[in-house]
Amino acid sequence: MRTIAIGDIHGGYKALLQLLDRINIKDDDHLIFLGDYVDGWSQSVEVIDFLIDFKKERKENGHLEPVYLMGNHDELLLNYFKTNQKNNSWLQHGGQITVDKYKAKESAIINKHVEFLEKHLLPYFEKDNNGFFHAGFHNLKGPKFEYYSNITYWDRSLWELALCLNPELSIENERYPDRLKLYHEIFIGHTPTTRLDSFSPINAANVWNIDTGAAYKGPLTAICIEDKTVWQSDPVHTFYPNEKGRN
Repeated sequence: MRTIAIGDIHGGYKALLQLLDRINIKDDDHLIFLGDYVDGWSQSVEVIDFLIDFKKERKENGHLEPVYLMGNHDELLLNYFKTNQKNNSWLQHGGQITVDKYKAKESAIINKHVEFLEKHLLPYFEKDNNGFFHAGFHNLKGPKFEYYSNITYWDRSLWELALCLNPELSIENERYPDRLKLYHEIFIGHTPTTRLDSFSPINAANVWNIDTGAAYKGPLTAICIEDKTVWQSDPVHTFYPNEKGRN
């Protein structure tokens, strides 16, 4: 059985289909989607539709069901649906095209997507002593002790900590960060690796960042947890030549 984590999609439905085809998913594969399904490219609606149907199909066929984590952009969309308030910062960072696309959809579709966002996305996931987060966590005792539950899909400090850690520092050293001792490995998205001029996953300490900038000029990425095989789509912007994404 393979455990496969999939990074930030940001409305890149065509890239998602290509990536899943390249993975060649097996019946006993366990797919963990790290969040941010929406905002950026024009097919956020199609992405959510696919995720709903994919989970249902896997369940009906007796296969391992995928895990869906909440991303900060998914939370922002859900808040918009529930309050009708538009966060200007969100709109400027990919939300506007998502709002525009949902305006053309029937209320039944919107209600179905709201239910998905509310009831089927987890704040984080743990498996085999590994932690899966959209972003990270603050609390030294772990995510279940967070005061604000949405920290796990907004935090950047865990990734910054891993990047700054001296690779020669032993885990036995009293200065080694407690947060990094809680899991064997941690898998995140949220902060594009393209900020460090990389279109590939980056490993720092025991943290793997697989947000390879699909919302910008990068590909959509998946990684096998067991052997670190990496699959990638073509650069997502090439599927949407007449769109800007979040560029």
